[in-house]
Amino acid sequence: MDATNDTTTPASVSLPPPAVVERTRAPQSRLWWSLPLLTVSWLVLLSIVVASVVAVGLWEIAPGSAEEVSDRMSLDEAETSGVERYEPGSPVLFVTALGNRLTALSALIASIDPDADVQTRSERFGDIAPSEQRRLGFQSMTTSKQIAEFVALRRLGYDVSLEWGDIVIEQLVCADEPAELSACRQLNPGDTIRRIDGTPVSDLEDLLAALTGRTAGEVVVLDVVPHGETAEVERRVELMVSPDDPSRTIIGIVPADTRTVSLPFEVAIDTDQIGGPSAGLAFTLALIDELSPGELTGGVRVAATGTMSADETVGAIGALRQKTVAVREAGAEVFLVPASQSEEELAEARRVAGTGLRIVPVASLAEALAALEELGGGIGATATL
Repeated sequence: MDATNDTTTPASVSLPPPAVVERTRAPQSRLWWSLPLLTVSWLVLLSIVVASVVAVGLWEIAPGSAEEVSDRMSLDEAETSGVERYEPGSPVLFVTALGNRLTALSALIASIDPDADVQTRSERFGDIAPSEQRRLGFQSMTTSKQIAEFVALRRLGYDVSLEWGDIVIEQLVCADEPAELSACRQLNPGDTIRRIDGTPVSDLEDLLAALTGRTAGEVVVLDVVPHGETAEVERRVELMVSPDDPSRTIIGIVPADTRTVSLPFEVAIDTDQIGGPSAGLAFTLALIDELSPGELTGGVRVAATGTMSADETVGAIGALRQKTVAVREAGAEVFLVPASQSEEELAEARRVAGTGLRIVPVASLAEALAALEELGGGIGATATL
């Protein structure tokens, strides 16, 4: 036997066939529901995007900011070269509220925010166009600064004077059913009155004198310059009884405060796009602090709000709740507010102020200065830090 063939090989054994792996298919129901869910998700996302950019006919009054007046105030160095200035250790804060138009999404958010007040167009602007109210707001802010400068410098003994300006209509007084010739129908906010029955009226004192002895129902001829124009036009207007005083006869307008002041040096307060007169008290106190020795606030973080009149009266303001929230968030300890606010408004301000912020109502500049003295401050006071 051939040795090379003396080998054996293992016996061949047949292998079992490979197992068949069954592929599992996704249930049809899962695919059926995924497409609608995806569609709904995209629709929700799209709705949110649209709602965040589409404006609606609603506005909000919301907390703004509380800032140091001194950061925004400057005096002409050349004009004040002989004037002693004092850097405040704890500057007075002025406070703002926001009044933005809302989108659909922000309106929904504001409606559930307890510190926001959502208003309709008529509630926000009344019969005045939004653009016109903004113009009047900026004008009143300008006047507010001038009155604050006048009051502060007069209080410190400087030689100052105050002069009336043009008769510019800020608002109209409208009866429930205005007569055809009423001011409500014949005049517009922003119009400037130049003459009444041919008699020139350059300021409110002239106008009051021209109305003396006149009766309700009498028709007068007014020469006015419409807002945004330069030429005078005639308007026949029927006088009316004042809704506040039946013994007075009025045209039916609320004039804008257009007074201007004469100061020994220029004071600049940068208010950017802030409108309205409510910072008058804060501006007055801040300027007194800047130009007088000592620590007016006694080292206490003090905010103030309220209009300021030439006779040093502090007047009521709007959005007190929202401003109180802004002052609280700024960490102020005392908030000087107008005593002429309603009891409900003052109670609400105290509620949102909490225990860390003291609300102090004041009716005049004298009362505000007295309140600061109680804190250890005042003109010539030393801070107790």
